[in-house]
Amino acid sequence: MKDQNQTGTALHMGDMLTEMLIGYGVEVVFGMPGGQTCGLYEGIGNRRDRINHVLVRDERNGVYAADAYARLTGKPGVCDVTVGPGATKLTDGFVEAMNASIPLIAIVGELPRDWLPLKAKGVASQGFDQLSYLKSISKEAFLVPTPQSFAEIVRTAWRVATSPRPGPVAIIVPHDIMDHPWDPETQPILIDDRYIRAPAHRARALSADLAAAAAELAAAERPLIVAGGGVHASQAYDELAELARVTGARIVTSLSGKGVISEFDPLSMGVLNPMGSKAALDIAPQADLIFWCGSKASQNTANNWTLPTATQATITLDDDPQEHGRTFRPTVTLFGDIRETLRDLIPLLSPRDLPDWAAQCDAVRDTQHALIRGDWENEATPIHPGRVLRTVAQKLRPEDIVISDASFSSGWIGQYLLAQGAGRHFLYARGQGSLGYSVPASLGAAMTRPDVRVLTVAGDGGSSFYIGELATQAQHNMKVVNLIFNNGIIAWLQMWEHIYYNGTRLSVDLESNHARPSYAAAAAGLGLKGFLVERPDQIDEVLEAAFAYDGPSVVEVRSDPKATPIHSLRRRLENPAKEIKRPGTVYQLRQWKVSPSLRNRQE
Repeated sequence: MKDQNQTGTALHMGDMLTEMLIGYGVEVVFGMPGGQTCGLYEGIGNRRDRINHVLVRDERNGVYAADAYARLTGKPGVCDVTVGPGATKLTDGFVEAMNASIPLIAIVGELPRDWLPLKAKGVASQGFDQLSYLKSISKEAFLVPTPQSFAEIVRTAWRVATSPRPGPVAIIVPHDIMDHPWDPETQPILIDDRYIRAPAHRARALSADLAAAAAELAAAERPLIVAGGGVHASQAYDELAELARVTGARIVTSLSGKGVISEFDPLSMGVLNPMGSKAALDIAPQADLIFWCGSKASQNTANNWTLPTATQATITLDDDPQEHGRTFRPTVTLFGDIRETLRDLIPLLSPRDLPDWAAQCDAVRDTQHALIRGDWENEATPIHPGRVLRTVAQKLRPEDIVISDASFSSGWIGQYLLAQGAGRHFLYARGQGSLGYSVPASLGAAMTRPDVRVLTVAGDGGSSFYIGELATQAQHNMKVVNLIFNNGIIAWLQMWEHIYYNGTRLSVDLESNHARPSYAAAAAGLGLKGFLVERPDQIDEVLEAAFAYDGPSVVEVRSDPKATPIHSLRRRLENPAKEIKRPGTVYQLRQWKVSPSLRNRQE
């Protein structure tokens, strides 16, 4: 019977939804079951030859796993949550995806439609206004009103999530609709295959704007390209490198853009961020033109909005029209897909050789290399993270995936683990910057790329957020090495309190004389291999064992609580006698800028 599943029971909307997920190319869904979503679970359970499900220990982590899946495939990552406390756990991951332009779909359980008047104040258990709540943190949220409209809402959700700027979408499904009978004859599966992957559509910049951009690049003597996560999303790796070669420009990246070019390439100056490459920070103000390519010129990439300077010409290339002019008025605006627009722009350019600019960049880059070299060779105890990452870098293959947690981990990876080739092999939670991203994201990465090694890097503060998901890694025997730098404190805040707030030290210590948490021991208790590194002479042997192990492991390193990848904090800790003003007394309102034209200056 066509209206029955393989167990002989009647088909329902959970079956229809599962068939649509399969039609949209979804291989795995991440989440935790609830009574209102059991129809979806039956649908997936009866089709495990075509689609998988991964149970997470906390719904919050299912969103991060779906986020990593989306970043690595370009397809919307899918997670599911039940009504009420499941839905509220979507917050961190949805805001991350919203700010980072990541396509996500959340299937959200809901009370039966007849119960909706009783949702206020939890009269009907777990009920609240989910639609209003989710609309505030998503690109769009839909409440399915009828069984007949369900399929069209699913198609709309995929269209919205993948175009024009990707983002998270919630589909709220009342319990009675999820369980409603489905007849494939009257409601066949129809998929709009244009929206299986982002970007669903690729716009191209206007010819007049392309000509203006070419003129500015021809006039520049010190061009710099700032490449963001949009280059990954557009898969514009070859075009970006060609643009730099033709114009004589050097490339810096945002953290999200790390890996758009090999960082061993002479064109690369590293990550532009206060905890990124010192070379990138030093050279960026010296450029006479900055080409912002798939980067939204956020606070960190624009170095607290000191970039662009008042004298720098700018070109912005982005497929979101609202990004052009948000923090400054660009000299030239290129509204379009990065790959297609660069393909149109490059033929308009004549190859240029800028030896003075190249020499200037090379000299500045040497300072970054010297800084890294010093930390790589540091044999002190407690251990400097740079010393550990020297060995990690030797173990990583070009195809492996590195996932950063928030805070200092972003800087340690940004500076000390160099991208070996162009491609999305580094995942950062920079849209929200929330602690606890790395291990949940590893679930999505491991399910998407089971043939490669996944490395997560976190501090002991971030590790406290996700520790239950280590058991999920063990359950699925995922090839993940979890590197935890345990310095016993919430380091960034401890340094902030110490430097700016008169030596205050309050609620930043994660251990005491009575308790010293062991993440290696906790990992062993959860079914992983646990390794503890307390001396530099243990590093190489332990990492060799962890990377050779065919399953998940935790490498806990007792690290230096005074080590920081943030250059300004490092300077202030090394020069404590210098007068330091509290941040609130020195931060000023960001000034909106108008970028000049180099072409007009020449004329």
